[in-house]
Amino acid sequence: MRLVDADGSQVGIVSIEDALARARAADLDLVEVAAQADPPVCRIMDYGKFRYEEAQRLKESRKKTIQIVTKEVKFRPKIGTGDFDTKVRHMLEFLEEGHKVKVTLQFRGREMAHPELGAKVLESVLERLGPIAKVDTHPKLDGRSMTMVLSPDKKAAANAKKTAQAKPNTQIA
Repeated sequence: MRLVDADGSQVGIVSIEDALARARAADLDLVEVAAQADPPVCRIMDYGKFRYEEAQRLKESRKKTIQIVTKEVKFRPKIGTGDFDTKVRHMLEFLEEGHKVKVTLQFRGREMAHPELGAKVLESVLERLGPIAKVDTHPKLDGRSMTMVLSPDKKAAANAKKTAQAKPNTQIA
């Protein structure tokens, strides 16, 4: 077998017994790295430390990944302005956190006769969230509900932050 020493230097082709003797002398493990190679490649290393460091690398890479969650906000065609403002504010928070938002508008009874009222509510949602949201799925009527999916628009959000920093925060009373 071809042997690689603990410091990474090539020892060369040695017998299994000689490789095991070197590993025991260094108080380390003999690990087969490439079994399909001709001759097989083995390395002298601390296998427990190697597994620990590998687990730490995987843990660190999982921290850096972002999981996109789809949040759902439900509306009714006859929603009041206060409720509408609150739900739009929640949607704004979800989009700023990087989540997708599924907007569901539910119809009941005779409301089904006027789907244009529901479309008007969804259009007003789009007007309010316009600069930071882009439409993934346009509004469509599916049974008794009308759905639309929004996702955060990163380019527009970056531009909005730049303009907010450029303008001083002034309030007129």
